[in-house]
Amino acid sequence: MALTAMEMVANAKQQIKEVDTATAKGQLQSSLILDVREPAEYADGHLPGAINIPRGVLEFKIDATPEFQGKQQESIVVYCQTGGRSALAALALNQLGYTQAVSMAGGFKAWSESGLPLG
Repeated sequence: MALTAMEMVANAKQQIKEVDTATAKGQLQSSLILDVREPAEYADGHLPGAINIPRGVLEFKIDATPEFQGKQQESIVVYCQTGGRSALAALALNQLGYTQAVSMAGGFKAWSESGLPLG
């Protein structure tokens, strides 16, 4: 039976760790911050210090991105616009050996609606 995109996201969320925006804010200085939105979304605003690798190319680009090379054991906060793509990305990262990758629940929308700082 085929899954819908939302079912895939729900399944991913059962296998990963999610953090809220307050927790993510507390990790800005100690974690790598990964924005998996498209470049145009990133250009419109992003979390401070975030590195943009779109979800569609994540598995192919993560190892070639200097900030992530040799950092499989580092803490990574992953976010997208609302939390779906970041859940899928966190699962993919965990499967690639980035075992400390977590998804930020609510995504950039929740972050900006909370009035938190932008990069």
